Amino acid sequence: MNTKEKDSQYIMHTYGRYNVALKSGKGCRAFDEDGREYLDVSSGIGVNSLGYCDEGWVEAVTKQAATIQHMSNYFYCPQASDLAEKLCTLTPFSRVCFSNSGAEANECAIKVARKYSFDKYGKGRDEIVTLRDSFHGRTVTTLSATGQDVFHNYFFPFTEGFKYSNPDIDSVKAAVSDKTCAVLIECVQGEGGVNILDKDFVKQLRAFCDERDILLIADEVQTGIGRTGKLFCFENFDITPDLVTSAKGLGGGLPIGACLCTEKLKDVMQPSTHGSTFAANPVVCAGANYVLGVVCDEEFLSEVNKKGEYLKKKLLSLEGVRSVRNLGLMVGIELEDRDAHDIALKCVENGLLIITAKSLLRMLPPLNISYSELDEAVEILEKTLKEN
Repeated sequence: MNTKEKDSQYIMHTYGRYNVALKSGKGCRAFDEDGREYLDVSSGIGVNSLGYCDEGWVEAVTKQAATIQHMSNYFYCPQASDLAEKLCTLTPFSRVCFSNSGAEANECAIKVARKYSFDKYGKGRDEIVTLRDSFHGRTVTTLSATGQDVFHNYFFPFTEGFKYSNPDIDSVKAAVSDKTCAVLIECVQGEGGVNILDKDFVKQLRAFCDERDILLIADEVQTGIGRTGKLFCFENFDITPDLVTSAKGLGGGLPIGACLCTEKLKDVMQPSTHGSTFAANPVVCAGANYVLGVVCDEEFLSEVNKKGEYLKKKLLSLEGVRSVRNLGLMVGIELEDRDAHDIALKCVENGLLIITAKSLLRMLPPLNISYSELDEAVEILEKTLKEN
């Protein structure tokens, strides 16, 4: 049996796969088992932030794998400590809790928010308001936090304690009660359709939360680590959340999650209140340390913004493209009279790996993609649109 046949027979059918079995990659290029080449502007849904097999990243990971590959969290890990120091000195945050995924990072943030409120106010102040069209993960609790009805099925009973609001301050105020401990947002809703929140709303929300001692949590699983032209997306909105979560692009291709908290929350969690066997794995942290060392550079981040604007201008010139919304290299493409999923499949046939977000095409290219590769991606999309 070939790879696809084995997958069909032995792996649960939880993914709607494209008809491609990838074997290798370098930079923005991926190659399938038949040797066919693809230009990848999806980055494993934003995970391969420096593309495939970046030489510095490979060296960091390989060296660490040959030194010590795992230790339990009973012991101190130099690679994790170095990564925590980088994250906290580059941001307004004081401490970090590592995990293995974005969903787990969001679970940690939810637990911190509820424990902070429990410690200060006692039982009953535990509800969290999230926004409609949000997406926060696939655990039972983060599915419950997700503000999309389509995800609230099959897996009953879902975790209690979540209310949903429209992305405007009056709607949030209506959802908040004396039971509310936090508001959880994505400044750009990736899975919800690359919806960029209004800056005034986010600033008003920050002020409202401060007035009520309600924690503001920013889910930056997809938007963090340079994706929007800032190290974290909230910087584009001139606010600082109380908690921010990160994952995807931080590891550069290996699984990691991180929940960062401000000074007032740094001692909320104590031994045995949270943990994970594989969290802060030294090999993964070695890769993340390398990624962060590259991405935190101001010139690098400036280039991400420039490339995002360059790509947007090129895309808007295409016949069949109605609109483009982006922050940095987080890009949503609204098409005219075409099904985005069908176009994505046709793009694959033409050698372009691109993904969707609801009714939009979505691009999350490696942050170090070249201008010529952006040109090539647009040319393939243009060809596909003309053919369909």
